[in-house]
Amino acid sequence: MAITPETQSYDAIVVGMGPAGSTAAYELSRAGASVLGLDKQLHPRYKVCGGGLSVRIDRILDADFKSVVEHTIHGVQFSYAGQDPFFIPSAGPIAYMVMRDRFDSLLVEKARRAGTDIHEGESAQDFIPLDGGVEVVTDRGRYRAKVLIGADGANSVVAQRLFPSRRQRGRPSLESEIGIGQAPVYPGEGKVLIDLGATARGYAWIFPKSERLSIGVAEFRGLTTSPREVFQRFIRDEKGLAPFSVPSPSGHPLPLYTAVGSSARRSLVSQRALLVGDAGHLVDPLFGEGIYYAIRSGQMAAASVLDTFHDRRKTLQEYEWAVGREILEEFHIAARLARIVYTFPRLCHRLMNRYHEVIGLYYDVLQGRESYQSFFSKAKSVVKSSFRELLLEAVPLR
Repeated sequence: MAITPETQSYDAIVVGMGPAGSTAAYELSRAGASVLGLDKQLHPRYKVCGGGLSVRIDRILDADFKSVVEHTIHGVQFSYAGQDPFFIPSAGPIAYMVMRDRFDSLLVEKARRAGTDIHEGESAQDFIPLDGGVEVVTDRGRYRAKVLIGADGANSVVAQRLFPSRRQRGRPSLESEIGIGQAPVYPGEGKVLIDLGATARGYAWIFPKSERLSIGVAEFRGLTTSPREVFQRFIRDEKGLAPFSVPSPSGHPLPLYTAVGSSARRSLVSQRALLVGDAGHLVDPLFGEGIYYAIRSGQMAAASVLDTFHDRRKTLQEYEWAVGREILEEFHIAARLARIVYTFPRLCHRLMNRYHEVIGLYYDVLQGRESYQSFFSKAKSVVKSSFRELLLEAVPLR
């Protein structure tokens, strides 16, 4: 297709300027590539989100993000259907809580300062594969690039148009946020709440921010007939929420990683296009952590793109291989754990209260000191026969 005089050319176009897209754009721009970042919304933009960053983010992100951290978490309060609460502390921080409007805006501005040409309020509508590149059609114009990075979330238009074989669906989740002003933080300073019995096969949560609480429910397995009914039951049963009026929640799909289906249905690379973050369903299937993996996949995508620019022997497929080695191998183990936890939530709640060492090992995963593989091995050793019997029943070992 001939390029019209109005068509602008770039080395890379990033669609979606959330954490994954902004990170990819920043890494490419600071390496000298010409980058266009497209986002259908304007930043800062409010987004209802748990906003949890595991502290291993310290290993991959510049420390300037600490300026927008609203709360630092040092432990988890677990409960089952509002009953039997217990708190397991950590010797050090395990997570940072952020508001997505401030956090995402910080990353967007970093990309802008690095040289990314950012077009906000501009919606990408079509993607046309070309020899050696991709043309992107928006509601304002046409742009061409050597590479396209799809970072446009769980309902990715890039994935729908350029990855037609993908058949992954998000899990239902509902979230709301309430202002609490100067009231004492709930469930307590430095704590988050996770309730394994509030849903059929998922969990409910309360994450504290500065003068706010993020409240949500999600189903990680199976189906739920009425997510709003589940949400309302949770806020009714959670006594700590009684003083507050909780606004009606917003629903969105949680793009958990799933290994179901052929490799084509899970592919992250198609011709000159890559998927990162939620668009690639790179969300932890155990507790739904997504921001860390969004940022890490954005970095990995940028590194792969730059490699192809500098070495013609390199291909974008190496991005998918790298994600497979670093992220998906972890997700395979996390998915096995999720199958256990959400098939036997009451039993797992009791076991977690009995074996605090196992939760301590999980905290080590959040801190980057353990992998899921090493956690899985050590947790079996700690819990010994009780945990092993549960594993054999839930996930037959091959």
